[in-house]
Amino acid sequence: MTASILCRSTAKSRIAAVCAVAVAGTLLLTACGDQTDSGSTKTGGDTASKNSAPLFGKLPEKYQKAGVIKVGTNAEYAPMESVENGKIVGVDPDLAEALGKQLGVKFEFTSGSFDGLITALNTGRHDIAMSSITDNPQRQQGLDDNGKKLGKGVDFVDYFLAGTAVYTKKGNPEGIKSIEDLCGRSAAVQRGTTYEKALKKQSKTCTDGGEKAIDIQSFENDTEAQTRVKSGGAVAGVNDYPVALDLARKANGGKDFEVVGEQVDAGPFGIAVNKDNTELRDALKEAVDAIIADGSYKKVLDKWGAGTGAIDKAVVNGGK
Repeated sequence: MTASILCRSTAKSRIAAVCAVAVAGTLLLTACGDQTDSGSTKTGGDTASKNSAPLFGKLPEKYQKAGVIKVGTNAEYAPMESVENGKIVGVDPDLAEALGKQLGVKFEFTSGSFDGLITALNTGRHDIAMSSITDNPQRQQGLDDNGKKLGKGVDFVDYFLAGTAVYTKKGNPEGIKSIEDLCGRSAAVQRGTTYEKALKKQSKTCTDGGEKAIDIQSFENDTEAQTRVKSGGAVAGVNDYPVALDLARKANGGKDFEVVGEQVDAGPFGIAVNKDNTELRDALKEAVDAIIADGSYKKVLDKWGAGTGAIDKAVVNGGK
């Protein structure tokens, strides 16, 4: 899930968390707007006064008392996060469930627009954001595509690796082999993602080389971008590699799309945390390392066919 100030992958750098599961019904239509009942997921462990979870004592008192960590996400990126039967499911929610066992609290997911997640986090609507967000210096520093300061940025706890992928209509009628083949052609992408930034970068490379710019068609959500490719309105779409693979496998029984070429610019997905919330950040890092060590991390990735994005150790702000 690397969006320009917030991700899912950069140039495909946004290439690729969560035990009892309880579900609440709150789908945030815009990360900065009002909420409406539609789909929310709670995961986690016991928060009794004497909590026996291994890392409960590492959490700030606020979360120990509340027993909940509120998570902002954009549930449109299967297998990482999507809505099925009113519940938010996928790699990130299952990883969060595993993290909840270590920390002894529930992770409550609420879905909203991707390009508003970091703003919503820094205004206190969410405690963390977990949505296939590519960790990069731009987001760490709160900068826009032109280097203008938009906010204080966020810290990341990196937990997954993913790169950018190009997908086309099944059969690849235009013969696209890589992102370089999109010069002078149309490409669909979700607005505010790092792969939108990747398309802009490639488009400049096209024009610098004397070719035509890419006709970048940006949409509010990824479903609209997929529809554009399926209808032939764009010759290709760009997405995180695991998301593109899942789309090609499952959409209409595998009959609608295919992934072309290899993933490029692989980078870390991170759990975004307010820069002032260092205690929570560090507790999350310990929890990620703990689920890697006990095998539950690998079990979740294997369940969703996302094992290629596995890491060996959590890192804070590892995006370069």
